[in-house]
Amino acid sequence: MDSELFDYPVDGTLDLHMFKPKDVTSVLTEYLTQCRINGILHIRIIHGKGQGVLRQLVHSYLKKCSYVKEFRTPVDSSGWGATIAILKPLGETD
Repeated sequence: MDSELFDYPVDGTLDLHMFKPKDVTSVLTEYLTQCRINGILHIRIIHGKGQGVLRQLVHSYLKKCSYVKEFRTPVDSSGWGATIAILKPLGETD
């Protein structure tokens, strides 16, 4: 992914539908980093339901990410189509 093309609002909701699966890791890295810089620690990642490929990519990334406190499927109507991630604030040991 060309970071010069990454122009996405950092508001705590990331919709991955507009990104290619091969770019998901770099998109998550950049987006979550910007969220922490902006003090946004409660993130909704929309990956859709489909066959679960994006969901698996997201969950795999979040499991390995040192500044993710926890993540879960939301209890609202989006269900399996989104994941909620809670991040550690900047300065908290990763």
